[in-house]
Amino acid sequence: MSFLLYGATGYTGELVAEACVARGLRPTLAGRNAAPLAALASRLGLPHVVVALDDPTALDRALADAPLVLHCAGPFAETSRPMLDACLRTGRHYLDITGEIPVFEAAQAKGAEAKTRGVLLLPGVGFDVVPSDCLALHASRLLPGATSLELCVASFGSVSHGTAATAITLFRGESVERVGGRLVPVRFGKRRRAFDLGDGREQIGVGAPLADVFTASISTGVQNIRAYLVLGAKLRRALMLAPLFGPLLGVGPIARALRSSLPPGGPDEAARARGRTVVVAEVTDAAGRRAAARLNGPDAYTLTVECALLCVRRVLGGAAPPGFHTPASAFGADLVLEAPGVTRVDLAQ
Repeated sequence: MSFLLYGATGYTGELVAEACVARGLRPTLAGRNAAPLAALASRLGLPHVVVALDDPTALDRALADAPLVLHCAGPFAETSRPMLDACLRTGRHYLDITGEIPVFEAAQAKGAEAKTRGVLLLPGVGFDVVPSDCLALHASRLLPGATSLELCVASFGSVSHGTAATAITLFRGESVERVGGRLVPVRFGKRRRAFDLGDGREQIGVGAPLADVFTASISTGVQNIRAYLVLGAKLRRALMLAPLFGPLLGVGPIARALRSSLPPGGPDEAARARGRTVVVAEVTDAAGRRAAARLNGPDAYTLTVECALLCVRRVLGGAAPPGFHTPASAFGADLVLEAPGVTRVDLAQ
């Protein structure tokens, strides 16, 4: 089975490529840097194509024989649009591993066109947002008529260069919540609450602009959503400075300098084996009734690979509802349970 894997030489893209070979998938590796791409393709015995995102004609040619693209080259707020537009032009399905709200907004805006063309637009098939999206839908079904949803995402382990570079943009002093169906800006870190992560003690989640604030409403219909991220104590204290320095960190030369100073690569196999992820979803209805569930899984990068390939296999198998979708709206609440090492438990209220 073949598809286009763009961004194959990035940290996560290479993990995906290696997992494909181990499972009998043969994607065409793609990216803009010829030498590392050729070296990876030679090592894995896979075809490859060098193509830049600012070359529409070359992108169309690269997609000609591929039923879908799995786009792994971030930051996706900068890279997703040319690939998504190419997929619409060529009638190919679009998947990526973003966790950036603007990417989901842009994809949703193209949803009607995609549906007309028979194209699936499915951003967020990695750790952002498959586990949280699936758990949100599951929790909402525990309490039909839920009016509010609170999600907590925790990842324990090292991060890659790409993840750290994207995270820099979070420190601009602004987060977002969904209130009455609308996205409302709030100061990043203003909201804090304790969550039971199943390890015998509660941990503090800090309100953060996670993509679930956008996607979970689509999956569940719930119109009031807050998302929280579990952070270390030092990083929580750093949030106090975000309103002062945040605007400097999001864009411009300071942001570029910070990104370029980050170490390359990401956690090795041993570090990934030590990592773990936890997601908690809690819903409440108008009468004050509550329901909650918790998801446990392997480290974020392992889970991203597993979830992305679950979605790729679904689409290659013909399960590709046209238009814009979130992972749970496309494939259901139990999709994430097919990933090795993932468990889900309903919590007593």
